[in-house]
Amino acid sequence: MRKDLGFRLGTGVFGLFLILIVAAIGFELTRQSMLSIQKFGLAFWTNATWDPVAGEFGALPFIWGTLYSSVLALLIATPIAIGIAVFITELCPQVLRQPLVFLTELLAAIPSIVYGLWGIFVLVPIVRALQVALPDALRGLPLFSGPPLGVGMLSATLILAVMVVPFTSSVAREVLKSVPVAQREAAYALGATRFEAISAALFYARTGIVGAVMLGFGRALGETMAVTMVIGNNPQVSASLFAPQYTMAAVLANEFTEAADELYLHALIEIGLVLFIITLIVNSLSRVLIWSMSRSAKAVPSTAVQPVAAEA
Repeated sequence: MRKDLGFRLGTGVFGLFLILIVAAIGFELTRQSMLSIQKFGLAFWTNATWDPVAGEFGALPFIWGTLYSSVLALLIATPIAIGIAVFITELCPQVLRQPLVFLTELLAAIPSIVYGLWGIFVLVPIVRALQVALPDALRGLPLFSGPPLGVGMLSATLILAVMVVPFTSSVAREVLKSVPVAQREAAYALGATRFEAISAALFYARTGIVGAVMLGFGRALGETMAVTMVIGNNPQVSASLFAPQYTMAAVLANEFTEAADELYLHALIEIGLVLFIITLIVNSLSRVLIWSMSRSAKAVPSTAVQPVAAEA
């Protein structure tokens, strides 16, 4: 009993240590940005002006750019990542399985700066050519307006999608591998096709797959160098896919060493605090979503047994 108690206390200390680290990060970011917090208050979140010369700072363009690029990247990357996971787990020939797993995991190991260089020399010209090739009627719409530069929201979204795919697909693949064989065998025994059996496996693993998608979302929120190199770095709020915009991580990387006065420096640190808060909110919401899905999945068997018990 004493050994069990000591083991629990010892492991509990490590868990408490993680909580203290998160609290310390939040406290230090708040303390270092106090001048900006006192001057702008909550208006810092909604103000779209970023003018270091005039001493006017607002985080809205960076919040918009971060969330807009991350959500779009998630919409593109999620079906691709799940498709890769399903193919490797369910359909891939054995001889190709390990090479594909290796290549997928290799994408996750490529440094961000390499993705950025690839984006500048390959992706940006493709996006520029795509924008020029669009009909004038489409280029007049707010979604497709903007100068034909190639650098902008679409380039950042595509490069984020490429970077998110290996993380999401790797976790989703491991989740699908953990689905019991009996689930697939039961589906086939009931006369299901391969597509229906795979759909049943996906439904069984839906909680873990949602967790994989949220992991990719968190990766997209904090990406810095690759996005900085292709997004255009213009602090504006625009729905256009081709307009140069900005993210919170990018403005920190670009302007932190150039902060000429104390208010400017505190405003940049508050940008980091806003990113920290948004990350915590996203992770908390994802945990709530996963918890609710797990709870509903556990409730299904109990409701399914009740009619049988009543008939007995």
